[in-house]
Amino acid sequence: MEDAKGKLLESINNPDDLKNIPVDQLEDVCQELRDYIIDVVSTNPGHFGASLGVVELTVALHYVYNTPYDQLVWDVGHQAYGHKILTGRRNQFDTNRKYKGLSGFPKRSESEYDAFGVGHSSTSISAALGMAIASRIKGEKERKVVAVIGDGAMTGGMAFEALNNAGGENADILVILNDNNMAIDPSVGGLNKYLLNISKSDTYNRMKHDVWEGLGKLDGFGKKARRFIQKNQHALKNMILKENNLFEAFNFRYFGPIDGHDVRYLTNALNDLKEIPGPKLLHVITQKGKGFKQAEIHQTKWHAPGIFDKETGEIYKCDCNVDQAPKFQNVFGDTLVELAEKNDKIVGITPAMPTGCSMNKMIEQMPDRAFDVGIAEQHAVTFSAGLAAQGMVPFCNIYSTFMQRAYDQVIHDVAIQKLPVIFCLDRGGLVGEDGPTHHGVFDIAYMRSVPNMIVSAPMDEIELRNLMYTAQLEEINQPFSIRYPRGCGIIADWQKEFEKIEIGKGRKLNDGSDIAVLSIGKSGIFAQRAVKILANSDISVAHYDMRFVKPLDTEMLTEIMQNFDQVVTIEDGSIQGGFGSAILEFMAENGFTNKIKILGIPDKFIEHGTPEELYHECGIDTQGIVKTVRELVGKTKTI
Repeated sequence: MEDAKGKLLESINNPDDLKNIPVDQLEDVCQELRDYIIDVVSTNPGHFGASLGVVELTVALHYVYNTPYDQLVWDVGHQAYGHKILTGRRNQFDTNRKYKGLSGFPKRSESEYDAFGVGHSSTSISAALGMAIASRIKGEKERKVVAVIGDGAMTGGMAFEALNNAGGENADILVILNDNNMAIDPSVGGLNKYLLNISKSDTYNRMKHDVWEGLGKLDGFGKKARRFIQKNQHALKNMILKENNLFEAFNFRYFGPIDGHDVRYLTNALNDLKEIPGPKLLHVITQKGKGFKQAEIHQTKWHAPGIFDKETGEIYKCDCNVDQAPKFQNVFGDTLVELAEKNDKIVGITPAMPTGCSMNKMIEQMPDRAFDVGIAEQHAVTFSAGLAAQGMVPFCNIYSTFMQRAYDQVIHDVAIQKLPVIFCLDRGGLVGEDGPTHHGVFDIAYMRSVPNMIVSAPMDEIELRNLMYTAQLEEINQPFSIRYPRGCGIIADWQKEFEKIEIGKGRKLNDGSDIAVLSIGKSGIFAQRAVKILANSDISVAHYDMRFVKPLDTEMLTEIMQNFDQVVTIEDGSIQGGFGSAILEFMAENGFTNKIKILGIPDKFIEHGTPEELYHECGIDTQGIVKTVRELVGKTKTI
């Protein structure tokens, strides 16, 4: 990777080095930084378009502010690749998202320049406000705090809660709204339309530019006049746009919109804003994927494209052959459309992840019955509850890790009222390179503690399909959670006739006499492979796919406990409070004293790496199951 770095970038080991570069060379720095991101990410896949879009903003921020004393909070964190490269991690950037390498997101333990860790969105203004208030209490009058919020993050309700609080506190904070009209998919909703109205107001922008340029030409008075206009420009905007500014209603001084790819203009604007106290918002217009043609045109596809040819733009396919075994998310998307065609009460809801969860298929075919609600998980759940209260059958698809944000709504708005919302929790388990902010390891534990909730996890594509079919049946009529993993399944011929699955009933997949293995969800795939390996070592394993964590198949469990002295439970979720804990509770309640070994995610946050590396680390891959069973059975034959 050494030859990919330009001469200017090679000289920058920290922001102080950047400040030594003349301002008229900053455009060259930006080009070298952009080229380096393209070069590395093309062979070491990660988030792509978002970081390309903020190259100029990143350079300007570190050029103007005294980081790390001044605090920069990135939101969403996948915009921060350029930030990492400029803050001492350039030579380690090719380890980004790799096992034991750099995190793909800001991480406080990784660098003093990472003021706050963020892997999801809409948290930056709250965190920055806390930092600003802390600085005020400590008397640190010179410290500046900046929140960079973009890639759709402003659609999250928490951002508006923070704006309201920050305006009321009159905190000295700068919020930079990186407006690229995109999350992963195009941004939606009233806020998006409002921002477009501001950014595309030709009358206002033309007048602002003419006035600004004219004042700059005046000797002596020009700079003061510019600052006066900055401080009082809301009156001009209100007159031209014929409406009050939303952000100024929160007691923020609004500046912009400005070109987010003009690095010299950005540095001038940021230098001026440093001198203005109180809450401020700078509206910056950028293009996601800037500088890479294909990423500019196909922004959703190039959000995180995987490995690609940086010269031709060809994206190389993943290892799994979708024609043989589809991704679980595509099974969900296709099945949802198929069910909706049969049941006109079915609606789909996703918080800003239509492509990521494959609900884009229903949005395209049934736009009046499928809804992208923006990055707003809490709203997504209660919106679904409202639909269910009026007789609809909502499939609310939220990634497991992001459902944690809406736990209160799951309990208060859905479960207490026993409304039949079907929660489809994508990315259950260890998701890989995105790391601890994205691993979906807690949903089994937090969902099974909620009264009225059915909690299930399919092992394969057909089971996912049939659980979705079962959940929408009229006689079920209660909250239903279905969690499934990221990535490809194991069955090519999965589009079978729908079959109802009896609630709370597991299935025996393999007879055995030495030991019983109980699995839930994807872990059953590893268990099946382990059973075959162990059979070659003359170890007979009975394997049960339980399918439901709540209610448990008590009849099957009673039979298992009566016939096996030793039992192993396997889950790709948290051991604390999870599937294995449910089995222990059943045993205690019914007086069983069998020896039980629980395999799952230990009581720690698992870092990033490939799924295979992480499952192996936790001892719940095929090799780990084989090792555990051999130790319990007492046989040590090699494979």
